[in-house]
Amino acid sequence: MRHFIQETDFDSSECTKLFELCKILKEERGQRTASNLNKQSWGLIFHKNSTRTRVSFEVGIYELGGQSVFLQQNTLQLERGETVADTARVLSRYLHGLIIRTGGHDTVLEFAHFGSIPVVNALTELLHPCQAYSDAFTLAERWCVGDDLMGSLQGRKVAFLGDTCSNVAHSWMMAAALFGMELVLAGPPRFEPGSSIKAMIAKADLPLTTTYTNDVAEAVKGADVVYTDVWTSMGKEGQAAQRLVAMQPYQVSQRVMSEAKPSAVFMHCLPAHAGQEVTQEVIESPASIIFDQAENRLHMQKAILCLLSELNQQT
Repeated sequence: MRHFIQETDFDSSECTKLFELCKILKEERGQRTASNLNKQSWGLIFHKNSTRTRVSFEVGIYELGGQSVFLQQNTLQLERGETVADTARVLSRYLHGLIIRTGGHDTVLEFAHFGSIPVVNALTELLHPCQAYSDAFTLAERWCVGDDLMGSLQGRKVAFLGDTCSNVAHSWMMAAALFGMELVLAGPPRFEPGSSIKAMIAKADLPLTTTYTNDVAEAVKGADVVYTDVWTSMGKEGQAAQRLVAMQPYQVSQRVMSEAKPSAVFMHCLPAHAGQEVTQEVIESPASIIFDQAENRLHMQKAILCLLSELNQQT
């Protein structure tokens, strides 16, 4: 059974196919009826409220000919002590796949282990692979000349400012290694990513293409992309006051953007808190491609579901 739990669950040839499929699905949206998930039912288990993730997956499943079954975690018997193992085995008898947005990464791994249907990681506290793939596609379609989407990412520099040990930062570390990009993380002291994410990259036999610094100017110099995320991620709410102080020097402003390449773009996975991790001026600037990112969540996730369906039919 093939799952999509982390970026390295697809090899390089599958990534090439995935990006090409994403481009086709985006170009042909609304022009023909897709049937890749014909009469399939996919469950969405969500631990917390969501805008982009829920809407993009529900719309995507519908457009591929399937139906989504939304399962707020607090409405499941998990809240009354039923094990993940039993829940996974039961849902596998009803559904064709599971999309999970939760806290602990181990929960997604456990669903994949005990279930008999494909599992997609829609977000955990460790990783956000759908976001990273959607971001990479957003850049590839912008930079690509000809048909080599993946090749357009090679050698590009991404500067990620702020919470450099967040799930999005971790996913960008994996994506950068997979796509041949340079990633520079710039955050406060003691926010360097831990050994576990580096070990995951090494286990996938990929080079570590990420460096860490406390210096914003060093990070953004020559950058093709300036990226940031909220300073207080899911599960870190108790640290909000301390993070607000520690990360203030890492706010993305027009001055920061001016230190990157003149052609540099600004990215944010949203929701954004203007006045904290980024200024409203940058959000509204021509360099901002945050809504392209948001749109491409739909197209990339459709491509992921299509590819998973195809790969699992072959096994």
